[in-house]
Amino acid sequence: MKKAFALCFSAILFCTTAFCQDILTAGAFFQSVSEYYGTLSDYESSISIIDNKSKEMTGRVSFKRPNLMRIDFSKPDTQVICFNGNTLTVYLPDSRAIFNQEVSSSGSSTGANLATPQGLTLLSRYYSIAYETGPQAVALDEGNPEHVVKLLLSRKTNSEGFRTIKLAINPDTKLIRRIEATSVNYENFVFNFTNYALNQNIPDTRFIYDAPSSANTYNNFLYTE
Repeated sequence: MKKAFALCFSAILFCTTAFCQDILTAGAFFQSVSEYYGTLSDYESSISIIDNKSKEMTGRVSFKRPNLMRIDFSKPDTQVICFNGNTLTVYLPDSRAIFNQEVSSSGSSTGANLATPQGLTLLSRYYSIAYETGPQAVALDEGNPEHVVKLLLSRKTNSEGFRTIKLAINPDTKLIRRIEATSVNYENFVFNFTNYALNQNIPDTRFIYDAPSSANTYNNFLYTE
């Protein structure tokens, strides 16, 4: 009887261990996504940004390794955010204003910038990673049946700009479909990425913004009192 019990227990233990080994941890899944983004030389995608007041902005985002990024908005029309590796430029057509800020690559963090190799590396360093709904792919939302794996990232210290970040990732392509970020003031921002185009050999000139000459220019606006 004792021998039979021992054999049964060993079999259960073996099966349980094998099952656990087949489950990809949230950290390992995130790492696989980060490594895949690290293989991309550039990408473009459609982007929509919904702010805390449910106001939606739409456009096209372009990224090129190592840290070039540009968003050309269709709503608001002609609005632009561009980072050329040294200078962050924001053009607001309604105000006819151009804001320039000299920043380091690490200082150009935005919601869209999280969907880059550098952004993902920083997330893994400063946030704890867990599954939001488990390792199985689920529907993106009620209105979109596309299946994604959902991750919940929680900041490790109070110095981070976002309290929590939720990522929805297509498990087949390993591309980020949605980022939901909650700021320190509990403001929520949603970034949706669709219609990806990968490794298109985007020229560096794409990230040189030719601002309208009639617009007023404000330099180093982040530090202006």
